[in-house]
Amino acid sequence: MSDELKQLLVHADASPQFAQRLEFAGRLAARHGAGITALYASPSASEALPVAAGIPGLAVQRDNTQDTELARARSVFEQLKPAGLRASWAEVHEFPLAPAFAQQALYADLLVLGQHGPGEGWSTLMPADFPETVIALSGRPALVLPYTSARPGLPGKVVIAWKPTRGSARAVAAALPLLRKAGSVHVLSWGADAAAAAGEGSNILSYLQAHGVQAQWQHEAVEPDKLGELLLSRAFDLQADLLVMGCYGHTRAHEWVLGGASRTVLKSMTLPVLMAH
Repeated sequence: MSDELKQLLVHADASPQFAQRLEFAGRLAARHGAGITALYASPSASEALPVAAGIPGLAVQRDNTQDTELARARSVFEQLKPAGLRASWAEVHEFPLAPAFAQQALYADLLVLGQHGPGEGWSTLMPADFPETVIALSGRPALVLPYTSARPGLPGKVVIAWKPTRGSARAVAAALPLLRKAGSVHVLSWGADAAAAAGEGSNILSYLQAHGVQAQWQHEAVEPDKLGELLLSRAFDLQADLLVMGCYGHTRAHEWVLGGASRTVLKSMTLPVLMAH
């Protein structure tokens, strides 16, 4: 897996949070010499509520609203796209949105998505599970920005929620370009981990050191019941700018179902979270 960050894909829509995502992605791209693609994906009323498609007059209203929201998002992109960097605009209009977006995500090193929250107009119809579904379907890492943060800082102090699993390993590998430029890195882990307990063989610290990242490791033997809440609390106490973790879950009847810690973090996050599945 490449540990360079050269192409970012930003979710574009008509919500105020698109400007936040684009501005953050611009600063991140400038730091790493990366390019940006803003990919517009926003549901229509008829797609989200098919039963309403037969209501007279709704189609015209829907089309006008869609055109207005698309124009608004494109205007934000033109105003805020970073000067001196490769920046392009693209659109997906297929439904459902997440698989179409995930298909384009295959060509990016890192996705910049937003936490689900209350919006305006048709943006309220955005699927609540859009971020985690895109991560699961694409296999690409995503940096999810909190809905309430006006201008998230670039990662200076990073917390890694480590478990000896594929998801955690993929998240850490994807975060390496950010970790190497961070001021400090803290690894938090819980539960049975032979390498952590014995201090022998390869472990997360030796992996990070091999990639030029020095980290502090805090390991506790017993994993708490409310791990997601504890992760956010520890990240707050450490004044972290970024949380890195695996996105855990499983499919059930064609629906992506999050694990408890991932669900809690995505619902209650107050700092950017880099996730991979």
